[in-house]
Amino acid sequence: MNDYIRLEYLDLGLSALLLLAVAGLSLLLQLRIERSLAIAGLRCVLQLFLVGLVLTKLFALASPWWTGLAALAMILFAGREIMARQERGFQRLWAYGIGTSAMLMAATLVTLFALTTQVQPDPWYDPRYALPLLGMILGNTMTGIALGLQRLTEGARQQRAGIEAQLCLGATRRAAMLPVTRQALTTALMPIINSLAATGLVSLPGMMTGQILAGVEPMEAVKYQLMIMFLIAGGTTLGAVTAVFVGVYRLTDSRDRLRLDRLAAE
Repeated sequence: MNDYIRLEYLDLGLSALLLLAVAGLSLLLQLRIERSLAIAGLRCVLQLFLVGLVLTKLFALASPWWTGLAALAMILFAGREIMARQERGFQRLWAYGIGTSAMLMAATLVTLFALTTQVQPDPWYDPRYALPLLGMILGNTMTGIALGLQRLTEGARQQRAGIEAQLCLGATRRAAMLPVTRQALTTALMPIINSLAATGLVSLPGMMTGQILAGVEPMEAVKYQLMIMFLIAGGTTLGAVTAVFVGVYRLTDSRDRLRLDRLAAE
């Protein structure tokens, strides 16, 4: 069964009335979010239509070079989002470098693993499969890395006295930073753990819902969604662990000293 219900622009306009209702409520309650809501809504429309045009062209080309370039652009933009989410974190260049490199490694490895062993499209770099898979893995990995780095830098500041005391007593930088490292990784991985626990019972994920609406049998959609969730968990864990451990070594030096001076100025 491949039939699906097509949406007209009028249908989109009707659903957009809900945004107008939210803006009206903001004016009524003086929440002052109507401007931000309007800008965000407009950006959403423009970005998604632009993505639709780009994907249509990429699907027609089916070139490994163009697919790789699009994937790289997605990763670079996601790295910027990680940097922007850091409050009093690493200096901008380091924040961007740590987040982007960890995400590039994790998301690329997990996506290639899925394309070559499970999905197996022909060709393997088919953008119709590669880019959506990368996008889903990338979005969750980005969140995990951002949360992990933020918690790491916050913890190092808050527990400075304890960390430096351990270092003075002869502890290695890895041992002294271990409690903060564990807290950072727990924070980074909690969203995906919660998502795994709630999927199906509390919510129907976007990919599964989209496939069902497009006419795919529910059990087939379930199998795809399970694969995606497991890939996301693996990518998020790999990216967060890499970013946090690189962050730990950036926050310390070879002489086992805590280097909070390497963080952005308050």
